[in-house]
Amino acid sequence: MKITDIRFRGFNVTPKTNWSFVEVTTEDGRTGLGECTLANHEPLMAAELARIAANLRGEDARDRNRIARYLPHAPGGLVTATAISALDQALCDLAAQRHGEPMHRLLGGAFSDSVRLYANINRGANPRTPAGFAAAATRAVAEGFSGVKLAPFEPMVWEDGRTAANRAAYAEGLARIAAVRAAIGPDIDLMVDAHWRFSPGGAAQLIRDVSSENLFWLECPVAEANHAEIVRLRGLANARGMRLAGAESLSGLAAYRPLVEAGCYDVLMPDAKHAGGLGEIQRIAALAQTAGVEIAPHNPTGPVCHAHSVHLCAAIPNFLVLEVQYGETEAFFDIVAGESLRFVNGAARLSQAPGLGITLNPGAFPEWKRMDRPWLDPRLG
Repeated sequence: MKITDIRFRGFNVTPKTNWSFVEVTTEDGRTGLGECTLANHEPLMAAELARIAANLRGEDARDRNRIARYLPHAPGGLVTATAISALDQALCDLAAQRHGEPMHRLLGGAFSDSVRLYANINRGANPRTPAGFAAAATRAVAEGFSGVKLAPFEPMVWEDGRTAANRAAYAEGLARIAAVRAAIGPDIDLMVDAHWRFSPGGAAQLIRDVSSENLFWLECPVAEANHAEIVRLRGLANARGMRLAGAESLSGLAAYRPLVEAGCYDVLMPDAKHAGGLGEIQRIAALAQTAGVEIAPHNPTGPVCHAHSVHLCAAIPNFLVLEVQYGETEAFFDIVAGESLRFVNGAARLSQAPGLGITLNPGAFPEWKRMDRPWLDPRLG
């Protein structure tokens, strides 16, 4: 089944957010859908997918292992990994459509008919005060979510030094965490994403300072390459009853292997947009399972990655919980057509429609635009 076109689609959905997708069309008229959102890298993503399309038009879409294979030494880095991951998603969608089966069956079949979600409230908190975060968390819990996550420490970056601004950002972050815990009570899982903002010493202090808040996990406290310190921090966190989670932006099994072998994390967070394909995440999950490590995929962006992640998580035996961006924009539901992606009591229903179960339906959404103030500090992403 020959590929006739590979098309980049980028849309602006909030003043701070673009989502990017890829559509792969085959000669039988079918279209497979993947997501390649990589904040503020849209021109590079469009160029990379144009390069891939020039090489793959006329190839058989059934040869996914060959034409969507992630190679660790690809010179394009995360841009190439994200483009390949989106291509793999789209080819999986096409394969399941051709077989008339939901995509989770292509991945080996589901362990359950729904997938537990937690609400990332970071972009839905407005104002970004402790009270604003607490209100967003309260809304999520009222809709049935049993876990919430916030990233409370912007604009702090430890390399800027122990400045007054950094000390203030740290204090504000602790206040946001405390306010959310007070609002949701003791029985809701609370996750904190540190976005690599800390030195090892600072992260150790953070673990001590939040120990009274009963975190479910602390995420990405330090740079991913600092394996020895991550192992030490995991021990400190575990001793206080919290998991350590991370590795959301890595690509390929080879990048995850040393983390598993060193015992860095309790929870690995491969992202369907970046990790090198859905099959690659299944291999990462299988390796993690041999070490008793849980899988909670990173998934804070658009609805296409979410739909793929739901199918994927249902087929992973050591799956823990799936992230979803909560309260950012109704575009999450409006920019696609097909099976409903609405959350039900903090869970995602597993689609039984052929393929992914959704198609892109952008309507009046404008094309992507350059972000003057993206969510993540440009030095971190």
